Amino acid sequence: MKISIFGYGNIGTALTKQLTKAGHEVVLSGRNLDKARDVAALYGATVLPIAEAAAASDVLVMAVYFDGVKDIVNVAGDLSGKVIVDPTNPLTADYMGLTMGFTTSAAEEIAKLVPQSKVVKAFNTLFAQVIDQGADFNGTPTSGFIAGDDAAAKTTIAELLSTLGYAVVDAGGLINARYLEPLAGLNIYLGYGAGKGTQIAPTWLAR
Repeated sequence: MKISIFGYGNIGTALTKQLTKAGHEVVLSGRNLDKARDVAALYGATVLPIAEAAAASDVLVMAVYFDGVKDIVNVAGDLSGKVIVDPTNPLTADYMGLTMGFTTSAAEEIAKLVPQSKVVKAFNTLFAQVIDQGADFNGTPTSGFIAGDDAAAKTTIAELLSTLGYAVVDAGGLINARYLEPLAGLNIYLGYGAGKGTQIAPTWLAR
């Protein structure tokens, strides 16, 4: 699968590492192409300007802060029909709270920016350090939660998560990002506030 990732920070770097390792073709982009090239050189990814990267792939990952997604969208060009993966969380400045909830979510606000695209919430409950090290936790795959309104788009992202070893959990429509983002907030609190570190992840069990 060919995937364009916008952002070369912790999440973007970890996803580039694991996606290329799994055999996917990754295009990396962002506002600073020199930084993108530094990351791409480590894992054999391609670097293109934002608009070209958006045109190059049908799956686009917004691996930037929530507030930075609009900047990417504004220069990305026509995103009609694209699958937009949203791993963001609308965090407060101290990372210990969310700036929205109950009546909307980061994913729903992003969907308003790209009404002709298909937004799927994914990866937001995972620390970058977990993505970097892989989905396996001593023999148990961690959950890859997804939410979205387009069934075909969710199937595409479910398949993508499966190639990385995650146990996919379909969390329903995009409105349920209102649950996934607070779940990420709890995970951040446990990791940093409660001192449990970043090799933790919420996982859905069934029997």
